[in-house]
Amino acid sequence: MSDQKPNLAPGRPPIGWAVSRGLVDYPAAVRAMEARAAAISRGEAEELVWLLEHAPLYTAGTSARDADLIDPDRFPVHRTGRGGQFTYHGPGQRVVYLMLDVKARSGDVRAFVASLEDWIIAVLAEFGVAGEVRAGRVGVWVPRPEKAAGAEDKIAAIGLRLKRWVSLHGISLNVSPALEHYGGIVPCGIAQFGVTSLAELGAGATMELVDNALRDQFELRFGATRAACAPVPEATLAPDAVRI
Repeated sequence: MSDQKPNLAPGRPPIGWAVSRGLVDYPAAVRAMEARAAAISRGEAEELVWLLEHAPLYTAGTSARDADLIDPDRFPVHRTGRGGQFTYHGPGQRVVYLMLDVKARSGDVRAFVASLEDWIIAVLAEFGVAGEVRAGRVGVWVPRPEKAAGAEDKIAAIGLRLKRWVSLHGISLNVSPALEHYGGIVPCGIAQFGVTSLAELGAGATMELVDNALRDQFELRFGATRAACAPVPEATLAPDAVRI
């Protein structure tokens, strides 16, 4: 784990921290996120971190290649304005949408992304997992020497968009998703490496424990948080959307 960083925006008010306990409809979540980010940029709303889960789906970032969508009929596919390529969202994966004023945190986008990676690495360390970063590959990776020499799997993806210096989208951390669901895409456009989860690594982490670690480690880097309402109501769990 890298050294803890100080609050990147000292003196700013607490950041809203919302958690949705059910599966949230993806298009509704994006609409709410965009509306909130616009309000933040106008000075009409507080910053917000929103933790949630989606029913199984694929999202395509601005760099997504059509050839990397191997099975387009497997799950719904959503084209989105975030950076990056194809990724999967589904039950058992903690999605963290970040609506933060990046300009207030120095305006350095690279430093902001690095601080997000550092945050996730610190969370993983609480569960005995050594996450690492790689030059040219955004996200957090776990070496898997037991699989093969040089093998490593991705455990957390980062895909952001900035609009008027306010961030949208964010991070997905694999707690206990169905990893076989990644089979319909080339995750993040990188075919030579796989994906993993805290569950597959034997970490024994529940979603609640992960959420607690996320909040604790976030506050060490970005400042105080306060409980806030989720931007949209939770969607009804579909009969075929089984929690993992």
